[in-house]
Amino acid sequence: IVLRSFVEVGQVTYIFLGPYAGKLVTTVDVIDQNGALVGGPCTQVRRQPMPLKCMQLTDFILKFPHSAQQNYRADNTKWAKIEAREGKAKMADFDHFKVMKNNQE
Repeated sequence: IVLRSFVEVGQVTYIFLGPYAGKLVTTVDVIDQNGALVGGPCTQVRRQPMPLKCMQLTDFILKFPHSAQQNYRADNTKWAKIEAREGKAKMADFDHFKVMKNNQE
């Protein structure tokens, strides 16, 4: 396996394993070569150590203190679009109706 990028403080990562799968977190501190301290207050992920093998690194890096517009940038990525498509495919008729009513308002 070829390592493409290194873990940096402030790097936004996508969790794909564990109880917080599908959430975005920010790397607060690098613990060692196997783990990092992460936190995601916008995605309700408390600050905690997490192994690097359950995280996918993204190209977004925050400079602390900064949190504005990160969800907007993350929503335009390929991962977010795939998740939105899967969520829309799982919707029932009543869910489609509720979305339609919300869009009419």
